[in-house]
Amino acid sequence: MRLSRACLLAAALCAPLLASAEDLLEVYAQARASDPVLAIAASLRGEQSERVTQARAALLPQWSLGAAELRGPQDGREHQLSSSLSQVLLDLGRLRQWDAAQSLLSAEEARLRAAEQALCARVAGAYFGVLSAQASLATAQANEDAFAQQVGQSQSRFESGISAAVDVEQARTYHALSQGATLQAREALADAREALAQITGRAPGVLKPLAAELQALPPEPPAAEAWVQQALLANPQLQASRHGLTASEQRIEAARAAHLPTLSLGLDSQRRGGSAVAPQDAGRANTTLGLRLSIPLFAGGATESLKRQAVHQRDAAREGLESARRALVRETQGQYQAVMSGVALMRSTRAAVDAATRALASTRTGQALGTRTMTDLLLAIQSQTAAQNAHEQARHRYVLAKLLLQQAAGALGEAELSAVNLLLKDS
Repeated sequence: MRLSRACLLAAALCAPLLASAEDLLEVYAQARASDPVLAIAASLRGEQSERVTQARAALLPQWSLGAAELRGPQDGREHQLSSSLSQVLLDLGRLRQWDAAQSLLSAEEARLRAAEQALCARVAGAYFGVLSAQASLATAQANEDAFAQQVGQSQSRFESGISAAVDVEQARTYHALSQGATLQAREALADAREALAQITGRAPGVLKPLAAELQALPPEPPAAEAWVQQALLANPQLQASRHGLTASEQRIEAARAAHLPTLSLGLDSQRRGGSAVAPQDAGRANTTLGLRLSIPLFAGGATESLKRQAVHQRDAAREGLESARRALVRETQGQYQAVMSGVALMRSTRAAVDAATRALASTRTGQALGTRTMTDLLLAIQSQTAAQNAHEQARHRYVLAKLLLQQAAGALGEAELSAVNLLLKDS
């Protein structure tokens, strides 16, 4: 009865903690609201949007007003009010610069999408990093507790004359080493929690772990080449590089257009007044409407230099795109193999846990009967906890590898995080 009441009391005390456990989507919402990396990407996109507006403004009407106060040699004064209105009719250079600005805006929008997908991956990586660190700490603590129990048991057996003193010292050695491992595991967990706090801007609470039963399935589609082709089409970072190459081509056209004539329409008006102005001219507005044709002839070599500079920038952008393409192919294939390895690793570690658990039970029985030594038991305990930890780590790596494969393919978002969120243990 006392034990039952204690269990009920413990359950009642733990219920609020379990109810407040955070899942992956809740942590992602916190990160999306406060992550500085995503905010930087959004700001860069806004900056480029304003550059598009500025490039377009150069093609729209320009209007300016001016006022001047002139004083002559005989203290005569003249007041001038002027108005100048102009509209570009033909300027291929400015038009191509506007096109380049729009292409760069598309690149920044793609980079923003890439930052959003990267945030999903970073949140998932940090989330499962905490779970993995917790599993390692649980393993280390289980080893320490088991070895502490063995120290007590071996001491009792030695005092009863059943075992030798070497068994006591051996158990104490394992226990002392396990204490150091526990301290390192606690340090790793604290760092993992700080890594998650760096993204969300707040200390993480209790996180929901993966459910005990997790089905290991290969990627769909099952062929690596299909994932590579999807990545080459949809990866936002690669799309940003393509838009950057397009912008560099348009900048070359803008530089070449600097040799071409420009045509604009102008409407100028001036009104004069003051003692220095003839009475018949005072207050009269002189208005001129005309077409202005400008033909560039020589600019000291600057035009040709700008064109060569644009060509070099285009060549760099082209090589950068090829480098990004090759890296993406490698990344996609690597993440595909990571998922496939994760499937096999989950199965093998599950089998290792089952085998190690049976071996530990058998070793405990053998030690009680005198057919197994203390060393055998300590090693069996280590093997069982190591197998359990390896299985937990494999489960986390498998889930994370699937998300990273989706990120490489340009298909990682909140919907994919929601699917992973369903795999978490409900409180």
